Amino acid sequence: MLARKTLLGAAWTVSSRLTARAIDFVTLLVLARILTPADFGLTALAATVTIIADMVLEVPTLQALTRLPSVTKSHLDTAFTLSALRGIALTLVLLLVAWPFAQIYQDSRLASLIIVSAIGPLARSLYSPGMVEHTRSLAFRPVFVAEIFGKLAAAIIAATAVRLGAGYWAIVASGIAASLAATSMSYLLAPYRPNLSLSKFREFSAFLGWLSGAQIIIALSWQFDRILLGYSSSKATLGQYTIASDLSVMPTQSLIGPAMQPLMAALSQINQNQDRLRHAYSKASRLTMSLAAPACIGMSLTADLIAEVLLGPQWGEAGLYLRWLALSTVLSAFYQPLHSLALATNRTHLVFRLTLVELCAKIVLMCFGFYFYSLAGVVAARAAVSFIMFVLSLMGARQLVGTSVASEAANLWPIAAACAVMTLLVMGLRYKLPEIHLAAFFELGVISLFGASVYVGALYGFGVRVSSRAGAV
Repeated sequence: MLARKTLLGAAWTVSSRLTARAIDFVTLLVLARILTPADFGLTALAATVTIIADMVLEVPTLQALTRLPSVTKSHLDTAFTLSALRGIALTLVLLLVAWPFAQIYQDSRLASLIIVSAIGPLARSLYSPGMVEHTRSLAFRPVFVAEIFGKLAAAIIAATAVRLGAGYWAIVASGIAASLAATSMSYLLAPYRPNLSLSKFREFSAFLGWLSGAQIIIALSWQFDRILLGYSSSKATLGQYTIASDLSVMPTQSLIGPAMQPLMAALSQINQNQDRLRHAYSKASRLTMSLAAPACIGMSLTADLIAEVLLGPQWGEAGLYLRWLALSTVLSAFYQPLHSLALATNRTHLVFRLTLVELCAKIVLMCFGFYFYSLAGVVAARAAVSFIMFVLSLMGARQLVGTSVASEAANLWPIAAACAVMTLLVMGLRYKLPEIHLAAFFELGVISLFGASVYVGALYGFGVRVSSRAGAV
């Protein structure tokens, strides 16, 4: 029963994220055809400050509420109050840093962009905490509705703004519209009367402590490459890199990320049974890699076609960056199930330690790579950091549930072998296809369908079967 509800919840969240990403992707394509790489670089630099401040001051109340044995109105009031205080603090921080940041990067436009962008995180801070009841019962349809409503509003606002000549402001308006619309919809789906109270703060503090520290490190880790490139490269180069980076993580964010929330909820319910927990984690890690690996490798193999077909001729450099950034994302996906496992077992200190190692590795390797090899060195550093996190995830899983490196290797080898077969055959097809003189659009479609078919067939050949039985997790 738990497995069935978990799979259904994962299906809803994955569907939500896929639909949301599809809307985001269409919006991106429209904007990329009209705006320039320099426009995207400028807004990416402003977004870096907003994202870091947003994550540094993140209060993961939803995760804390999910972990509680029961939730009362007092818990919801405390969660809302913490989020509201966080939103106010975030706004003040962005108001304070906007002008100094613009001075450091010698572009006065950044100040106004940062200040206006603060509206989005502030709106998200007022999201209805009542939505957690749906999450706790593994009913993710309301989450789907709220997210898609926000994305549709963002797409409409972005398209309207860019047609009216708003330029790069269309990107900012899109983000604000998404937050306002999703928050408004959350109150329709989970009615809640706001009340300021911190009566249950004690039950949140232990969970929030390590996670809040981890959020600071995660924020810096995720944005360090853009901070480095924004200061040392042109905005056009940063724009090309940003688009490539965003595309490279789209498969994992769309397919894997959404499933981690129901996974954490399910693991929380069996965290007293070590054997079931270990078995559930192994299945989750295998499913994660079976989706992430072929998607990222396939994107790498067709990066030039993706840039040509979807983005247009002015984004040629983005295709080159995408080829290597997509490959660097493959191993990093393995960390996501471990993150959910650590939260489910209340081992948030492990999340903190791993994210600290990741940040330190990024700072050292990216600075070294950029100094000696420019942007190519930054891309190589991202790949090296992904490998480090993969190894640490193996060690973390052994610490939490007792899995061994040998068992995980046995768990993942069919996926690696199937990806190798897919890569070889797709490379062979790409070598032959130019003789047929297909348009780039059709070439991308043919290669994608061929690669997916080969991968599925290879998995079957290596003995992997998909069972429809909803056995116990």
